[in-house]
Amino acid sequence: MTTLTFPLSRIEGHARVVIEVQGGEVVSAHFQATEFRGFQYLAQGAPAEQMPVITPRICGVCSTAHHVASVKALEDIYGVTPPPLAITIRELLLLGQLLQNQATSLFIFTMPDRLGVASIFHLPDASDDADQRTGVATRALQVRQAGTHLIALAGGQFIHPVKAVIGGVTSGITEQAAAAMRAELEVALPVACALFDYYWESSHALSERLGTWGDDAPAAYLTAIAGYRPSFYGTQLHVLLPDGSVCTNFEPREFRDYLEYTETETSYAGQTSFRGQVIRANSLARINMMATMGTPLADGYLERFREAFGQPAHAILLYDLARGIELVYAIERALELLSQPLDYEDTDVPYAPRDGEGYGLVEAPRGPLIHHYRVENGRIAHAEFIIPTVHNVLAIERALRVAANRYITPERINLELERAVGRVVRAFDPCIACATH
Repeated sequence: MTTLTFPLSRIEGHARVVIEVQGGEVVSAHFQATEFRGFQYLAQGAPAEQMPVITPRICGVCSTAHHVASVKALEDIYGVTPPPLAITIRELLLLGQLLQNQATSLFIFTMPDRLGVASIFHLPDASDDADQRTGVATRALQVRQAGTHLIALAGGQFIHPVKAVIGGVTSGITEQAAAAMRAELEVALPVACALFDYYWESSHALSERLGTWGDDAPAAYLTAIAGYRPSFYGTQLHVLLPDGSVCTNFEPREFRDYLEYTETETSYAGQTSFRGQVIRANSLARINMMATMGTPLADGYLERFREAFGQPAHAILLYDLARGIELVYAIERALELLSQPLDYEDTDVPYAPRDGEGYGLVEAPRGPLIHHYRVENGRIAHAEFIIPTVHNVLAIERALRVAANRYITPERINLELERAVGRVVRAFDPCIACATH
C-alpha cells in the first residue's frame, strides 16, 4: 500500500492530509489535525466569570466568536438578558470578525490557488491581467484591516476582545467613533467588491481549467442562521436537507439529540454527522439557508450566485464565492448599524452569579459555535466547546476522496493532486487550533 502525505499551508493551525492507495485505487483519505491543546481541561477550576477573557485565548483568529459565545453561556446560567443596545454592539463585533475572516480566507488563503501563485505577496509584475492583479495584496489588506478596526471598536481590542461582559457590554460607541468607522468602511466597500469580482472571474477560469467545481454530491447543511436576513448572534441551530428542505430546528442544549460526535484514531479533531449523513457548515451552509441577505450589493451577488448554481448549491469551491457574498454583506450591514445611535442608553444590566449549566451559541465565520459550561461553587466544573470545523471533517474527507479518485489512476498520480488537496481543505476554511478541543 502506498501512503501519500500532504502537509497543508494557508490554513489556521497545523494539519495534513494522508491518502492511502493500493493498486491504483484510493483506499482512504484522512484529514488529520496534528496538534493537541485540550483547552477544556485547562478551563476546569477557573472562576466562571473569567471565562469571557480566558476562552478568546483558544484562538487568535476566532477569539471574537469565543468571547461572545462564552458571555452568552454564562448569561444562560445566570438568567440574564442584555439590553438591545448591547446586542447591537455584539452584532457589530461579530460582523467585524466576519469581515476580517472572509477577507483573509478569500484573498490571502485561496486567491493564490486561483492565480497559480504561492502567495498574493509574490505576484509577477507582468501578466495577461496585470491591471486586475495590480495591488491585490495592498487592497486585500485594506479590506481586512477594516474588519480588524471594527472588531477593536466594538470589542475594545482586536486580538482577544474584552468589551462583551455578562449582562451586556462595557460601553456604547460614540458618534465620532462610529462616523470614523463608517468612513473607513465606505472606502473599503468598492475595493472589496472589485476584488470579489476578480475573484469570481478567476474562480470560473479555474473551474474551466479543471473541469470541475469540486465534490458536488449533496449534503446536509448546519447553521445557526436562517430566514430573511443573517443574524450571526445565534439562537437556534437549523439543518437543511440535501433536497433543500429545512429538516429541523433545535436549541444548542439539544445538539446531542441531533448530532453524533465521534473521536477518530487518525486526528486530534473529532467529527460530527446528522443522523448518519455527512453535514457541512460554514459559508455555503448559510448561503443555502438564506432567502435574502437584506443589503443591496450582497443581494445582487446572491441573485447572481443562485442563477448560476441553484439552491441549494453543493460544489465545494462555491464555499469561497459564498464567503465573498458575506464579505460584502458584513460591510453593508455594519454601515447600517453604525448609522444609528450607539450610546443612547445603559449598555449592561446587573446580575447575580449562581451555579448551573448553560449554553452559548454564535454563528462564527466557520459555522455554529457552542460553549457549554457547568458551574459549581462559582467555578467551571466542566467546559465543552463544540467547534464549527468538526462539523465539516466528514465532508472534507469525502471531498478529498473525490479529488484523489480524479487524479490517481493505476498508471500514474497526476501532480495536480497536491494542488487539489490544498484547494479542497482551504475551501472549508478549517481552524485547527479551535478544533482540537
